[in-house]
Amino acid sequence: MSDTRGQQTSAEPPAREPDGPDADEPRGGILMGRPFGVPVYVTPSWFVIAALITWVFGGRLTEILPELGYTRYLVAFSFAVAFYASVLVHELAHTVVALRYRLGVRRIRLQFFGGVSEIEKEAERPGREFWLAFVGPLLSLVLGGLFYLALRAVDPGTVPGVLLAGLMVSNLVVAAFNLLPGLPLDGGRMLRAVVWGLTGRPMAGTVAASWAGRILAVLVLFGLPLFSVLQAGAARSTTDSLIDGVLAAVLAAIIWNGATAGLRNARLKQALPLLHVRDVTRRAVHVTADTPLGEAMRQAREAEAGAILVVDGRGEPTGLVKEHAVTTVPEHRRPWVAVGALARDLEPGLRISVELTGEQLLTALRRTPATEYLVVRPDGTPYGVLTLVDLERRLSAAVAGR
Repeated sequence: MSDTRGQQTSAEPPAREPDGPDADEPRGGILMGRPFGVPVYVTPSWFVIAALITWVFGGRLTEILPELGYTRYLVAFSFAVAFYASVLVHELAHTVVALRYRLGVRRIRLQFFGGVSEIEKEAERPGREFWLAFVGPLLSLVLGGLFYLALRAVDPGTVPGVLLAGLMVSNLVVAAFNLLPGLPLDGGRMLRAVVWGLTGRPMAGTVAASWAGRILAVLVLFGLPLFSVLQAGAARSTTDSLIDGVLAAVLAAIIWNGATAGLRNARLKQALPLLHVRDVTRRAVHVTADTPLGEAMRQAREAEAGAILVVDGRGEPTGLVKEHAVTTVPEHRRPWVAVGALARDLEPGLRISVELTGEQLLTALRRTPATEYLVVRPDGTPYGVLTLVDLERRLSAAVAGR
């Protein structure tokens, strides 16, 4: 399955605080290379599906090439690797077009149900959106045709013949599946582009494609197991039926969640231009680093402030008291704990302008992930404190339509 998630990446709130410089990369993923400058990762879930493909395909080889013995599992694993190489070509097609349109690609991930191309920006026109989505299935169709031509040059009853036949069928299935009209599949992106082009409203396209994706998820959940039963009849074993049911449930969940995330992200994008940092900024009290936490909290209550700013002897801001750190201090200890021990030093990236709005605000926060930021006026004086909790609450309300 392919999923070009440009809309999701650009409108998401920043992560709270990374553990290191590479925290934006998938945890546990293996970097396989950087074609066109885009990192390609294989996630741990790939090994699960590779093992499943090896087991299932190896079992089929017992019927087709019984003379292979246990070597059939090596052949089956080779098929799994070759199949995912085809998936990578599919994703690279999205990547090349995205780079051509200067949309930016954060990374490609090969995972349980195919690949994901994380495109940073949304296409500006429906025609570009359509082509960006269609090029992946198109390359899969081309690969299926190439494997068909190669298959005609070999004996179908040999190992190369079986591998080529499997790759031909799998690429055609990938192309057909991705052309289904529902998010997060490429066909859903194509449907979104068509509705967008007809109505002139990107949101209308996203709503249509998201609901189509949810309907598709329900059809997959019930339709795939039913199709398997009708196809195999009484010969279908209980184990095979159970595997089909589990895979259908996982795939349906992925499609449903992807469709829901697409709708959520579209609502976020719609709400972003209305998001002003001054509207989500807390009033802050100014205290020195040696002030007891209990006293600082008393001052905050009296001033009806929701944050504590640490200043030096000249009144210059030096740190922000982390709300999470405050909650970990028992009430009876607060008179004896200085606020300086609970504060994060004010790095340059933790100062943001009160005039920031929408995408500019999210971009500024991504540069220095944190839980609190000092909001300053144009002259550099403190205006208040922005917390990530408040920002997430405001964005969640926008998504819910409140």
